[in-house]
Amino acid sequence: MKNLRTLKKYFVRYKAKLLWGMLFILLSNAGMVYVPIIIKDAINLLQTRVSYEALARYAILLVVVSAISGLFRFYIRQTIIVVSREIEYDLRGDFWKHIQELPLRYFQNNSTGTIMAHATNDINAVRMFIGPAVMYSTDTLLRFVYVIVIMCSISPSVTVYSLIPLPFLSFLVFYVGKMIHVRFTAIQEVFGVLTTKAQENFSGIRVVKSYVREDSEIEEFVRISKDSLVKNMSLAKVQSLFQPILFLLTGLSIIIVIGAGGAKIMRGELLIGDITAMILYLGILIWPMIAFGWVINIIQQAEASMKRLNKIFAEPLEINNGPDTRNDITEITGNIEFRDMSFTYRAGLTPALKNINFTIPAGKTVAIMGHTGCGKTSLVNLIPRLYDATGGEIFIDGVPIKQLPLTVLRRSIGFVQQEAFLFSDTLLNNLSYGLREVNEEQVMNAARIARFDHDVKDFPEKYNTIIGERGITLSGGQKQRATLARAIAMNPKILILDDSFSAVDTHTEEEILKNLREFMKGRTSILISHRVSTVQAADIIIVLDRGSIAETGTHDELLALNGIYSEIYYKQLLEKELEELG
Repeated sequence: MKNLRTLKKYFVRYKAKLLWGMLFILLSNAGMVYVPIIIKDAINLLQTRVSYEALARYAILLVVVSAISGLFRFYIRQTIIVVSREIEYDLRGDFWKHIQELPLRYFQNNSTGTIMAHATNDINAVRMFIGPAVMYSTDTLLRFVYVIVIMCSISPSVTVYSLIPLPFLSFLVFYVGKMIHVRFTAIQEVFGVLTTKAQENFSGIRVVKSYVREDSEIEEFVRISKDSLVKNMSLAKVQSLFQPILFLLTGLSIIIVIGAGGAKIMRGELLIGDITAMILYLGILIWPMIAFGWVINIIQQAEASMKRLNKIFAEPLEINNGPDTRNDITEITGNIEFRDMSFTYRAGLTPALKNINFTIPAGKTVAIMGHTGCGKTSLVNLIPRLYDATGGEIFIDGVPIKQLPLTVLRRSIGFVQQEAFLFSDTLLNNLSYGLREVNEEQVMNAARIARFDHDVKDFPEKYNTIIGERGITLSGGQKQRATLARAIAMNPKILILDDSFSAVDTHTEEEILKNLREFMKGRTSILISHRVSTVQAADIIIVLDRGSIAETGTHDELLALNGIYSEIYYKQLLEKELEELG
């Protein structure tokens, strides 16, 4: 139960409703346990004399008490079960907020399917504990106390005899509960694997079809599904034995009452109505006993699920606002300085960047080049703090980047990443994603600068066209230009283009760069590209090699060095001449 203790803050939040719910349970059970007393008195009356007026009075009383008990039972659900849904809403919101704030490092080490399993199955299992488990456990305990007290008032000895099977019941609940916990944990884990497999297949369906791997993927999915089936059947077998044994034990209690109580009736110590009431009370106890077992199942499942959720909540946010955050800063101008900066993705790995030192004056354009894997993307990922440097410091406008409010920093940066990602939504909503309010005129201007406006005119619903999951209906070049337009629409102080023209032809690229030169005036721009034609007009060109700065200068200065940059330049020049020759 230690993992479920983390729910305490949610229970405190809704304590008033929960207390009302407990009161309604108390009143409902008081009415329920009074019903056998009415029946007992009525039957005992019939043994001595028949009075139609008395029987009518008992009948009316029975209806009234049952109706009142039922009304309070309705209010139980309107309080405790409603609270469980409200806590589920809060828990899901807290989970979503925490997931959104986790660093990229977490998502690199955990599959999407596993996270989705936490957000669905695990939270639902916890909700079942909050509502039904809390309600039925309290209901069961109160009803049990009521019934035992009243049964003892009728015949203490018969009551004691009828409770003989209960220790066996307690042992059964304890033993089976442990088995359920182990099996349910295994089920949740395989469900995460199954969800991941499905998510990857849906996202990568074009790859699956291109490589004719449908049969292989079906076989693998069937294998995981069978594993899930085996684990679910293992749990079902335990649960299927649980309830019949509960019925058997409660049935034994009724047999004991009939035997011991019948002997007392023959000796004249009890009336038929008394034994009838005791049998009815044992009948009332049957559901609490079954509910008790069901509640144990729910608690064990919730404990396993909450343990998994707590593991996520325990993940450090790493990148967030700290005590040194300068909340007085509301905007930036775009002067960027890297000072003795180093970065490693994980302890024990080779550093991705080492001793980086350079400054980008506000309003200037800097290009970053280098061979694949030299650290270009790693470098620009540090500017919006998608990762934090592991050594040295980064300054923006002379302020350490960790002291800038995270929201101010990221809203000031337009970042077009290598992999163009679009949501399954309209073009308008995708292109205005970085804006606080949709501004169609601003979006259309951004699309014009990115040379995407002509493509939009050909779409059936123009900017209201749904583009499918990850923009599947767009070509690679259209995706890149759409994501470029999305960044431009933000009107950022810093614009980062990470190899954003790789799927765009050179003619269109030249037109985009021409439009961007006007847009970039007064903005700090960082271009990453493998094409010299893209970067040669930059104010500063930085060449990285194995995570370190190898060369810095303008296009002409780097050619004169006759180093890595000139090697790339002349190689691309030769490739272009060969293409022109045929």
